[in-house]
Amino acid sequence: MRPPLPPFTDATAAEKVRLAENAWNSKDPVQVANAYTFDCQWRNRAEFISGRAQIVSFLTRKWQRELEYRLVKEIWAHQSNRIAVRFAYEYRDDSNQWFRAYGNENWQFNAEGLMERRIASINEHPITFEDRRLTWEGTKRPDDFPSLSDLAL
Repeated sequence: MRPPLPPFTDATAAEKVRLAENAWNSKDPVQVANAYTFDCQWRNRAEFISGRAQIVSFLTRKWQRELEYRLVKEIWAHQSNRIAVRFAYEYRDDSNQWFRAYGNENWQFNAEGLMERRIASINEHPITFEDRRLTWEGTKRPDDFPSLSDLAL
């Protein structure tokens, strides 16, 4: 069991989104993968991923090249066992070029609250160090840090 469980209410869907954001900001591939079913299906940009082992491998590669990664997710809509989110994240590469990525995700959960399907569409562009907006310290966005809407992202 991985509460909150479907069918989602406004409050439990928002809680699920924040829990996912916190897990991804931990940059711990195993912790993140444990929120998915063993046979979870992903589409991440043009990459198709199947199962927890591939999720761990993908995230390990991702966070080896996306340094100082910071992510904010915001609920867009929900119904029954599905949640749609929008997100933005920032990172730098090993040459110190900063990037901001924007995207949308569609999530589908099983009855135990594990995500069984994730479809992500993502675009990114280079930014300067001074243009960064996601600048908190640590691995969790502080509760009083602005949302995507507050940041006009």
